[in-house]
Amino acid sequence: MSQYPQLFATTPAPQLEALFRDIAASRMQGIPILNPALQVEAIGFQQWGGPQGRLWAGVLLTPWFMNLLLLPIDTDSLPAVPPTGETVIALPGDALPFMAGHEDALGDYRLCSLFSPVLQFADQDSARTTALEVLKLLFPPAQPAAPDLSRRRLFGLGR
Repeated sequence: MSQYPQLFATTPAPQLEALFRDIAASRMQGIPILNPALQVEAIGFQQWGGPQGRLWAGVLLTPWFMNLLLLPIDTDSLPAVPPTGETVIALPGDALPFMAGHEDALGDYRLCSLFSPVLQFADQDSARTTALEVLKLLFPPAQPAAPDLSRRRLFGLGR
């Protein structure tokens, strides 16, 4: 099977949610670390120009973890992970360690664990709010350039 069974031209959220709901109902069934107040949800996925190309970045929330995920838009856009098991990726708001992940139905991706397990969350809304705040910190909105208020510029004398 290809290392990239899917490249996502549009948001990967529906595929992620379907896949991890299946995992919750099968592989994770009966595991004691599950938080019954939470369900699988892909949160805030957006395109980001990563170090090697375009990626999807967002948070995947499940009853057993909350991870920041990077998924490929272009075939070779995922950063390589060395044999040590993780690579530090500089996001706009911070540099974080990412590990390699793989699911046959999804292909390769990169993940950074935010919470595991997720027993501290009382409900889906509080977990979602936390995920959105993390995304705001890591992918802050672009700030408009400050106007040039130099005296020369104000008087039309150029720079």
